[in-house]
Amino acid sequence: DFGTILQDQLKLSGHAQTRLQSRNIELGADQWERVMNGVNKAAEKGARDSLVMVDDVALVVSVKNRTVITAVDKANLKENVFTNIDSAV
Repeated sequence: DFGTILQDQLKLSGHAQTRLQSRNIELGADQWERVMNGVNKAAEKGARDSLVMVDDVALVVSVKNRTVITAVDKANLKENVFTNIDSAV
């Protein structure tokens, strides 16, 4: 699961944990690996806060802090406006 794979590389904020649970978003190990790769790419480009898309899930990530701030599933994507981001992966 997420905790054992990326525990030292990427954290989940309390808000992100709540969103993942309330929206029944479950990402597998390969998907979390792709998230981490996206965060690394964003960091290489100097991004601070990035929208990382993986399949049908959007994650807003603080690149500097390596922390997932929030998560949105496909059903809720149309209703959301993402602010305070400087990049998308």
